[in-house]
Amino acid sequence: MASVISRLAKAKRIVVKIGSALLVDGKTGTIKASWLSSLIDDLADARVRGAEIILVSSGAIALGRRTLGLPKGNLKLEQKQAAAAVGQIALAHAWSEALRTRNMVAAQVLVTLTDTEERRRYLNARATLSTLIEQDAIPVINENDTVATSEIRYGDNDRLAARVASMMSADCLVLLSDIDGLYTAPPSQKGAVFLPLVNDITPEIEAMAGRPVSGLGSGGMITKIEAGKIALGAGCNMVIASGHELHPLKRVLDGERCTWFVANASALQSRKRWIAGTLQPIGHLVVDDGAAIALAKGKSLLPAGVRKVEGSFTRGDTVSIIAASGREIARGLVAYDAGDASRIIGLKSSEIEDVLGFRGRDELIHRDDMVLMGGERT
Repeated sequence: MASVISRLAKAKRIVVKIGSALLVDGKTGTIKASWLSSLIDDLADARVRGAEIILVSSGAIALGRRTLGLPKGNLKLEQKQAAAAVGQIALAHAWSEALRTRNMVAAQVLVTLTDTEERRRYLNARATLSTLIEQDAIPVINENDTVATSEIRYGDNDRLAARVASMMSADCLVLLSDIDGLYTAPPSQKGAVFLPLVNDITPEIEAMAGRPVSGLGSGGMITKIEAGKIALGAGCNMVIASGHELHPLKRVLDGERCTWFVANASALQSRKRWIAGTLQPIGHLVVDDGAAIALAKGKSLLPAGVRKVEGSFTRGDTVSIIAASGREIARGLVAYDAGDASRIIGLKSSEIEDVLGFRGRDELIHRDDMVLMGGERT
């Protein structure tokens, strides 16, 4: 397990999901200040190691329901939305103040299901999160429960966290929960065996999932297994760990019991395999020899190196990058619509705003959204 644990220590981008039962006191309906402070210490240590942090935090409904005097037990959708509207203010304030004590900046990001499932909104969300990270802020993400209906909700933050980890090419997803990992049966059941390591989510693994064990959360082991499928498919390692004790991330690093789900490839490798093998290009960018050489060295594709735009595509579509000889040298997700791309090819990135009237990305295709290819053009 030591080598598995080191994956967290070496991870460059970590998504941490915090459940309601960990953050909010079930009796008082208030933030567990000491626990949150200890987690902030862990996050600060991770940043010292060079890790980028993204948080996915539950707790808005749990905080808001007490303020509004709503009853215990299941709430109607409109009651949940009202509680979330009140509680989200308190939740954001708690994170902002806690992170500020360690000189870190919190950024509230509320999302709905369509933000990670619809291509244009997915790209906008990813660009926003990337910019926040570049500016050294820590995104604190929650589902926008105040507007999401039952038909367009994730329904739990385990899967939301996995979608975020996939979208942001994270190295590790940490699910802090009220259980310390995966068992062959519910832990309270006689004969249940703890599983420290999962390399593949098989039907047998899925069958081990039980029901939620807390009264505040909306997930359970079922949603964590679903999150694992999303994360591993994106090349992101995942760990399920108990968050009940102070310093929960440090405890994982120190070897406390938890379940690791280990991906077979890195996040970037999985993303590029997806671009190369599962997406059909619907346009072409013909580049000059200088751009072709730069791409072969791992550079992004800039407008200056493009000589011709072919096809009708929109931002986020997959296009082929074609050398002057007609050979497909790369494939990637384009950052501009075909019309805008045609207007800026051959220009320096600094000239984009003057031509288009807005400041878009400097690259037509970023190197993280591109995979080098072989073969002749068809």
